[in-house]
Amino acid sequence: MRLALLLLPLTCLYLHPRADAADRVTGLNLASRSEVMATHGMVASSQPLATQIGLDILKAGGSAVDAAIAVNAALGLMEPTGCGIGGDLFAIVWDPQTRRLHGLNASGRSPRSLTLDHFREQGLTEIPPYGVLPLSVPGAVDGWFELHARFGRLPMQRILAPAIGYARDGHPVADLIAYYWDRSVPRLSAFAGFRRQMTVDGRAPRKGELWRNPNLATTLTTIAEQGRDAFYRGPIARTIAAEVRREGGFLSYDDLAAHRSEWVEPVSTRYRGYDVWELPPNSQGIAALQILNILERYDLKGHGFGSPEHLHLFVEAKKLAFEDRARYYADPDFSPAPIGRLVSKDYAARRGKLIDLEHAARRVDAGNPALREGDTVYLTTADADGMMVSLIQSNYRGMGSGICPDPLGFCLQDRGQLFALEPGHRNVYAPGKRPFQTIIPAFVTRDGKPWLSFGVMGGDMQPQGHAQIIMNLIDFGMNLQEAGDAPRIHHTGSSEPTGSTMRDGGTVHLESGFPYESVRALMRKGHRVTWDEGGYGGYQAIGLRDGVYYGASESRKDGQAAGY
Repeated sequence: MRLALLLLPLTCLYLHPRADAADRVTGLNLASRSEVMATHGMVASSQPLATQIGLDILKAGGSAVDAAIAVNAALGLMEPTGCGIGGDLFAIVWDPQTRRLHGLNASGRSPRSLTLDHFREQGLTEIPPYGVLPLSVPGAVDGWFELHARFGRLPMQRILAPAIGYARDGHPVADLIAYYWDRSVPRLSAFAGFRRQMTVDGRAPRKGELWRNPNLATTLTTIAEQGRDAFYRGPIARTIAAEVRREGGFLSYDDLAAHRSEWVEPVSTRYRGYDVWELPPNSQGIAALQILNILERYDLKGHGFGSPEHLHLFVEAKKLAFEDRARYYADPDFSPAPIGRLVSKDYAARRGKLIDLEHAARRVDAGNPALREGDTVYLTTADADGMMVSLIQSNYRGMGSGICPDPLGFCLQDRGQLFALEPGHRNVYAPGKRPFQTIIPAFVTRDGKPWLSFGVMGGDMQPQGHAQIIMNLIDFGMNLQEAGDAPRIHHTGSSEPTGSTMRDGGTVHLESGFPYESVRALMRKGHRVTWDEGGYGGYQAIGLRDGVYYGASESRKDGQAAGY
């Protein structure tokens, strides 16, 4: 059935009323609504109510950082299937005063009392996805306060007030969120704190049903009034530690008290005159840069969007980049990656020579330079002074570990599942170590000026999505909205930072919209191709052109871009 659907002659998504640049360059008539345009401020997020909260903060005199924090707090309530204050956060901020980018790594570390030997004694070859073993310190709240201390204007009480109000009074649950929530309940209801706080009499809230979380309202009020130390050194920290201890876990009060975020320098590569920026490991952002470096030597525009050459070259470049991702990306405090070499042009040229234009690679090895699952929210904001924020935040697997300390109203992340348990691996588990991270914000500058703040959600789809958005904009001439609405490629089965190795070439997943001739050409080259309904991420973006903000939010999520 899947193959039959895939091979239908789907040469477009649906008709757009005007001929656009994308039509001329790609030969496809892409379905897409118009970009949103404004001059004073812009917010794009995966929930319309959260977007409106961000706009209200901007209109009240808040900075783009203030708006981003307010939106993120609201999403933790409205989209707990992807994020919350029990998770981690990464951000890139364009500061118009210094005219430079600032990167923040607000990811947490593993428990200091949990050792690799414990996993061996339990006979485990990988860290389980739920319960106490995949817990790491949640970094999001500290990330808020780090961002706010440097770039905030409004008091935190004002910033968190909208999320607190919705948590207390209720909001109607969105369609897509109700679906994913319902999928999480059977997996996580074994944990009493989850069942009591995150269900309605043991079930997920339904589409349109008002969801209230008074426990989260109280927690956010405490954070707003007492600051980040209430979460990491005060009553919230003690409640978290007590709950984990009751469940037989290792994350402790001392682990929370010792947490710190880290300001980092973003890493860039130039792609056809545009500087694309990502954050360094322990995140996977530089994989997008490696993919783009390999692809830059090919005439993608000449081949056209959806051509066999476009699809084949992208998948093969991804395979090469992900082998390095599996081998080198880890907490730099424990195992620094050779970032400069990995994102260099000469290294990309050497790696690109491994691509066979006629055959799909079954296995490739990592170079020597000297995941599929993961639910996330991405948001971006921009203010009247030119500050722009690219922010991503996640629990990792949907609603996280299932450990939801009562009565705090949120679940702790299970990000620690992304450690390897193989001795000698750069990403091997160790006490006090940050796990490999899938969540990545992105930014693009041109001639030293901000051009685009964007992100694509969804596990190992994120760097693949970032590269495809850049290709759509720069190579295929699409506008900001079309670039997100265009059908996507998702390759799975690469070697992973958790220790698995690709041996069969993996699988190419395609959204409907690619020509059947291209699909057949991929198969003839030896690719395993399938069609899926989901797993292609969710995109938000804000561009800046001649003093005008352009916003985009795709239809794969419940989101909205809006400005004023």
